[in-house]
Amino acid sequence: MAKSKSPKLRKVKKSSFAFPLNKFPQQFPYELGKELIYLLATRGKPILEGGDWEHIFANCIGAQWKPSNVGLDDVVMGNTAWGAKTVKATNPSSQDKIRLISGRNSPTFSFGKKIDAGAHALAIGNNVLDIYNKRVADAQKKFKNLRTVVLIKSKDLLEVKVFEFKTVNYKKNLFKWAWNKRKNLEGFEKKTGEHRFTWQPHGSQFTIIEDVPPKCLVIKIKKPNTLDKKKALSDLGVDKSWITVIQKNG
Repeated sequence: MAKSKSPKLRKVKKSSFAFPLNKFPQQFPYELGKELIYLLATRGKPILEGGDWEHIFANCIGAQWKPSNVGLDDVVMGNTAWGAKTVKATNPSSQDKIRLISGRNSPTFSFGKKIDAGAHALAIGNNVLDIYNKRVADAQKKFKNLRTVVLIKSKDLLEVKVFEFKTVNYKKNLFKWAWNKRKNLEGFEKKTGEHRFTWQPHGSQFTIIEDVPPKCLVIKIKKPNTLDKKKALSDLGVDKSWITVIQKNG
């Protein structure tokens, strides 16, 4: 009897990291600079919100922009996903610590618990981390590599600092919790006593305090002139034929 042969299968290549952590592609600084210059020239005001940063970052690395309600996987490239955050600073290049708003974690909604400043701090703090960790775990099921990319921006957007870090779950046994004078809950590392989390009962906003790595990308750009709106519309050839009135209000 002839020996049966094993079926021949196509080789499956595992997706690798988009690029090494916190080591952006060579052209990234210049692509980012052009995006910021274009934003200032067209918008006329130094306003860059979270959604803008998600879109800009995706453009700069050739990824897909897929805004999510969770905020952990707004930018996607293969098996790597990023949550994108922005932070204001007077001097981005010297900023060594930041506060990142990381969503609303409500133990009342998730666990049915009534919260007040007299509630047991450790129990509530652990619940808050449970909610955050569950979001991270769900995102990790979809993406092998989960990261957070942060843009620290000056008020005029002429200087920015960019870095990324691996998005992780937090081990509850490493932290202690206490209510502060403002009746907000604060989480501290047991080993160092360092303040790492703040949770606000009113609104359930959860903030994570992150150290800025010593090696970051920092760029400065030249302030562009604002594009003239009338000239831009004229250059595009815009006239009444571009506009269709579906319904008049009178």
